[in-house]
Amino acid sequence: MKQLPKEFITRMKVLLGDEYEAYESALTQAPVKAFRVNTSKIDIADFEKINPFGNENISFVENGYYLDFDKVGNHPFHHAGMIYVQEPAAMAPAECIDIPHDAKVLDMCAAPGGKSTQLKSKLGDNGLLVSNEIIPSRCKILTGNIERLGFKNCVTTCMDSARLATVFPNTFDIIMVDAPCSGEGMFRKEQIAIDEWSEENVHKCAARQAEILENAVKCLKSGGHIIYSTCTFSLEENEMTIDNFLRLHPDFEIVPVSDRVQRATSDGIKFDGCYCENIHFARRFYPHKNKGEGQFMAVFRHNGEKITSKYYAKNQSTKIDPILLQFLDDTLKAYSKEDIAFYGDTPVFFSGDIEIKKGIAFMCGVTIGEIKKNYVLPHHQLFMAMGRNFKRRIELDPNGDDIIKYLHGEEINADVPDGWAAVTVCGVSIGGAKVSKGRAKNHYPKGLRLK
Repeated sequence: MKQLPKEFITRMKVLLGDEYEAYESALTQAPVKAFRVNTSKIDIADFEKINPFGNENISFVENGYYLDFDKVGNHPFHHAGMIYVQEPAAMAPAECIDIPHDAKVLDMCAAPGGKSTQLKSKLGDNGLLVSNEIIPSRCKILTGNIERLGFKNCVTTCMDSARLATVFPNTFDIIMVDAPCSGEGMFRKEQIAIDEWSEENVHKCAARQAEILENAVKCLKSGGHIIYSTCTFSLEENEMTIDNFLRLHPDFEIVPVSDRVQRATSDGIKFDGCYCENIHFARRFYPHKNKGEGQFMAVFRHNGEKITSKYYAKNQSTKIDPILLQFLDDTLKAYSKEDIAFYGDTPVFFSGDIEIKKGIAFMCGVTIGEIKKNYVLPHHQLFMAMGRNFKRRIELDPNGDDIIKYLHGEEINADVPDGWAAVTVCGVSIGGAKVSKGRAKNHYPKGLRLK
């Protein structure tokens, strides 16, 4: 049994009452692992035919399954971005409301990218996702996960919530605030969460969460939704935070979550002095009641008139280098010239209906590559996002020797014409290679290769 802080035990006994012993017993069990199928790369039905990771479905996530597999990160399907490994309770917030395909969505505290990639899967290619992470090293991880899953029309940024509010005022239809918290819901999974817990930190987190929510309001369009979530149990960071938010913002109301999430969770807790009559609309995910760790979530809706997005006309003044067009014509079956944009000097595919000024983004759209003197060196993002659209494709057996060689960075044989090719497994792109005379020179990034 993990040694829990005495103050935490006292607080949880008050919170849970007769259920505390069941909660404490749940902490002695192994953490629950899960994964989502990336439906942007492969249909659920097609994935189920090849799924080696576990086939027990998560009741509130159509494309979510409990994980029963060791070292999943080394598997070719993971490298190909077919799946995203994520704790099951953490999948619930993105399932709270329907996500329109054409929405503009902001994830304010996004790393490592679980909720961002889940939201983007619902948006499809046309919807826009801006994923923000304040810590640069974590923003790099976030960007890598979005790249691996091959998403289009994504932007990653690295800034605090106050700056987000100045850069993107009144911009988004939906905002996810998965707020930094005291991490009580992760005690079973992460010893560091126990080691760093204190009542002082609970109150510090609550103050920071309130600040982030205030800046979220500034980024939200009239009539939009804010999804607020934490992985903690404290009233201060959960019900008290949203109750105070609603006191300060009478133009917002808390609304019920989807039926599927409601059935899998417990009601929010009404505390002494609670202002919000519908605080039970908030949801709690407990490890002694559900297969997963701790999670809290609530949805706010702005009661103003819903605003249709204004069309942003992209600046097409940058002349497209003929070498780039020649490369794309030779490499892809089809593409839209109108979707070619430039972020700084870098050519990207980006059709997002929003202006991303130079210096704002860590990543903007799908990077096509680097234009050299007389050729284009393609970026890994192009293979991952556009692989199914490549004229040349090298299909590898997921259980064969060549896929292991490829993931180690070695050359492989290729029975395709010379030129840039997407390397695929079960039809899904895992990377790229340059083919010459039947040999494919490996273009898989060194930092991603199997050791």
